[in-house]
Amino acid sequence: MQDNLKQTFLAELDNIKSIQELSNLKAKYIGKKGLITERIKQLRSLSPEERKVHGIFLNELKNFIEETIKNKEVQLRQQEISEALKKEYIDITLPGKDFYFGGSHPVNKTLFEIVDIFRELGFTVEEGPEVELDYYNFEALNIPKNHPARDMQDTFYVSEDVVLRTHTSPIQIRVMEKKNPPLRFIAPGKVYRCDSDVSHTPMFHQVEGLMVDEEVSFSHLKGMLVYFLRRLFGEEIPVRFRPSFFPFTEPSTEIDIGCIICGAKGCRVCKGTGWLEVLGAGMVHPNVFKFAGYPHGKYTGFAFGMGVERLTMLKYGIDDIRLFFENDIRFLRQF
Repeated sequence: MQDNLKQTFLAELDNIKSIQELSNLKAKYIGKKGLITERIKQLRSLSPEERKVHGIFLNELKNFIEETIKNKEVQLRQQEISEALKKEYIDITLPGKDFYFGGSHPVNKTLFEIVDIFRELGFTVEEGPEVELDYYNFEALNIPKNHPARDMQDTFYVSEDVVLRTHTSPIQIRVMEKKNPPLRFIAPGKVYRCDSDVSHTPMFHQVEGLMVDEEVSFSHLKGMLVYFLRRLFGEEIPVRFRPSFFPFTEPSTEIDIGCIICGAKGCRVCKGTGWLEVLGAGMVHPNVFKFAGYPHGKYTGFAFGMGVERLTMLKYGIDDIRLFFENDIRFLRQF
């Protein structure tokens, strides 16, 4: 009778096509109310000799069914995987889908390019706080108490002695307080001023630089900035230096390049002059060295500063600075 049970199980197993059917078969034979389970319960009614013989057989049959069902389950799962793979077949020779990848913002692209050029010239990069003390932002840069730049119409004041930095020049003072010459570094970062129109925003980016050593001259300043501008705008770009005034440099200069819109012939952008201002520079004022604690007359140096948004507008022919901050994907994808 037990042999018939085994043969019946094997016959039913051959017709199993799914995991669910296999689970039902398992419950039928070795579940809590399965055929084998019920027969094991009936052993108590037999004599000890019969119980021993039938018990051994039923345990062997139960183990056989468990092992056979386990192997069958592995087989069925492999079949399911194979069938799923056939349905999910992908032709790898088909062309792929287009994906739009993110890119650098045009201001960041220009900023990275500026940093790379100056690093090639041996400059390091220094950083400083955006919320700055009045002392570092103005006084230590030879900007007196009555200077127009200190007016609340031009500067964001956090308190009487704390401002949002209006330039990255305070980093120059902080570095000079900690390090002795020779120094050669740039200070890129965000700056803040009370100004907003098609060519100005309350927050923008600057890169300011400083070189200090013995016998640094205006010739060094001129040669380095001409090289920088021609790397950024092209070897053929004309460059000129004009006398100017900045409280922290003496002598001071503003640097122009030939208008890239009209080819230096004169247009609306350059107001008919053929020139566009791009940055300011000069030899470091002795008073700035005094605030930094450097010995009088021992060192000379030059400083320069530029607005990254302005350079980006000129480089890519953009006529409205507000486009940089509108996050219009149609505009940004052009870069």
